[in-house]
Amino acid sequence: MCRSIKRLRTREGETPPQEVEEAALQFVRKVSGMRQPSQRNAGAFDQAVAEIAQATERLLERLPPLQR
Repeated sequence: MCRSIKRLRTREGETPPQEVEEAALQFVRKVSGMRQPSQRNAGAFDQAVAEIAQATERLLERLPPLQR
């Protein structure tokens, strides 16, 4: 779906928060069809990015690092 979102789960097990945020932003852009939201939609857009980033961090914390 989002080709520019890279795999965040690694062998090292640590993913920088900035990469999680960038992936969440790209996902919301793709799903919403908006690259940059209007002022009217900015709150919903930003909240979605934050929620997806939090869910992604929880997921990555609960999964073991990739094996070789």
